[in-house]
Amino acid sequence: METTILEKDIKVFYVTATSFPQGIGEATKKLHGLFPFSKERRIFGLSRPENNEGIIYRAAAEEMFEGEAEKLKCKTLIIPKGKYIAILVNDFMKDIVSIDKAFQQLLKQQNLDPQGYCVEQYATDKEAVTCMIRLVE
Repeated sequence: METTILEKDIKVFYVTATSFPQGIGEATKKLHGLFPFSKERRIFGLSRPENNEGIIYRAAAEEMFEGEAEKLKCKTLIIPKGKYIAILVNDFMKDIVSIDKAFQQLLKQQNLDPQGYCVEQYATDKEAVTCMIRLVE
């Protein structure tokens, strides 16, 4: 486990999964159908409990230019800058449950932002994901 710093807010657009965890694959596929692949674009999975509806999952992509989300008819949100507690998961496709296991470890930590998301930041060059949760500053 390590601490990582997001130096700037990240504006993302997203596709909301119809259910969690069953709808994650479909939401991710729909998101990736909106734009061409680019190693420069950061891809995220964002989840948290909301409105007494259980966990809401959003497959998200970094906005590459102002107005891109509106052009694609997508909603946006901001992943806030700050300090995050993080675990790197390599080869997650071989053991998809490893992502859940990483978040179970992270959720045991102190000083988690109660309004924060469980953030999955996917590597664009290999099958790795950084699982992270924002800390209260």
